[in-house]
Amino acid sequence: MKTMLHRIKKWLPTKRKLMQLYFAVLFNANLKGFVTGNIYQGDSKKMCVPGINCYSCPGAVGACPLGSLQGSFSADHSTIYYVAGILLLYSLMFGRMICGWLCGFGLVQELLHKLPTPKLKKSPVTRLLSFFKYVVLVFFVFIVPITYAFRDTPLPAFCKYICPAGTLEGGIGLLSNAVNESYFSMLGPLFTWKFLLLVSICVGSIFIFRLFCRFICPLGALYGLFNRLSFFGIKVNQDKCVDCGLCVSHCKVDIRHVGDQECISCGECIPVCPTKAIVWKGPKILVAPNEGSAQSPEKHKKAKLITRCISVIVMLAVLAGAIVYYWNQPDQTNPNPGIVSADRGNEVGTLCYDYDLELMDKNGNTGEILKPTETGKITVINFWGTWCTPCVNELPYFQQIADNYADDVCVIAIHSALSRETAPAYIAEHYPDSRLLFSADGGEGFNGEYYTALGGRGTYPYTLILDQQGIIQKIFVSSVTYEDLEAAITPLLP
Repeated sequence: MKTMLHRIKKWLPTKRKLMQLYFAVLFNANLKGFVTGNIYQGDSKKMCVPGINCYSCPGAVGACPLGSLQGSFSADHSTIYYVAGILLLYSLMFGRMICGWLCGFGLVQELLHKLPTPKLKKSPVTRLLSFFKYVVLVFFVFIVPITYAFRDTPLPAFCKYICPAGTLEGGIGLLSNAVNESYFSMLGPLFTWKFLLLVSICVGSIFIFRLFCRFICPLGALYGLFNRLSFFGIKVNQDKCVDCGLCVSHCKVDIRHVGDQECISCGECIPVCPTKAIVWKGPKILVAPNEGSAQSPEKHKKAKLITRCISVIVMLAVLAGAIVYYWNQPDQTNPNPGIVSADRGNEVGTLCYDYDLELMDKNGNTGEILKPTETGKITVINFWGTWCTPCVNELPYFQQIADNYADDVCVIAIHSALSRETAPAYIAEHYPDSRLLFSADGGEGFNGEYYTALGGRGTYPYTLILDQQGIIQKIFVSSVTYEDLEAAITPLLP
């Protein structure tokens, strides 16, 4: 019976795991996105959440701090200051306590580690490997994006090539919904690599505690630099410490002492300290009497109970309110079938929905009207935005197509409805004399009328290939290469 109770207790969620679950749901409160298969694009997406949480997850209601940081290097100064300020605030407030209490992907790894298998204990080798995440931070989060920013636009290298949370939340989260079946046409070597990396990390986490957090995660590496300065977390009262080493040996991560850059402030070392030298940092009302509080044990216990009850009520109210709010938000990325006529559509094999595009020159002037279905050529329609790094990175491929196939192919680059006022300056700087035809989508919000009518579901860039009769022959969701475009138009050439 005792053995059975011990096993049951082992799987019961601790306060920390309940907090991890709570914030995982809070940061992905757009539950309707999992039903509709769409990405939320409301105002809250301008705010960075503390932990890794993919922007492209159907439930995500905030931006990932790492993705925002990488994308800000070529933006205006206010964006860089904003993202850096948010990260600094999180770092100084919590340090790596965010990893231990607020990160959903950390929860996934810990649950996998609970599976009954032999475990790899920490060792000098794992301690050495823990420095690898700083290499990832410097190279993939700073050097590569900034290098590309000097050339033209930053490349979010960590998000593109490594981030397993992005693959799990964004990639699998979107692909698992039947409405996004067309996305499978875009899967290639990059997705295969990232999927295999995700599987490897998940399998490895069964045997190695928090494999990704300890050896790879650059956000944890960044937060760890502020552990000693953070307002919340854990610390050691040196007057009580007898250097017995029980805390270090009990810890599952590669700390050298409590509260160093590897410590995730999980608090599991506190009960094993024989002299009660390990204490929580923060308001004294959250600290037990033998951890530094001047209150009597009974008075402190009552105050602590009241504080916890109020906190639980407030947190549940916030979560319920967030879920209701996002559920009732207009579906900004859902295609509007009402504006697609019976003989016009947005799927491969259908005659493309008709639309009057106002072409835009490098000075932002408009006036000339073009119907994409009536160019008499193979027509490439690309939806892009200056704010979208993959979009601007692939525009040169469209220009090459426009130059190399000028007699047979018409290439139209349509800026999204979001921040369309930034398009003229970008065109004037980078494509002043290009054969590309530029336009801007109508409508308000993230998605425009034409993007929505042609089946766009919140993912940029988005490209369609029409034949000479205006029939859709190919749809690309997300980025393309020159070879992709050439392979799509070559069979259609006269």
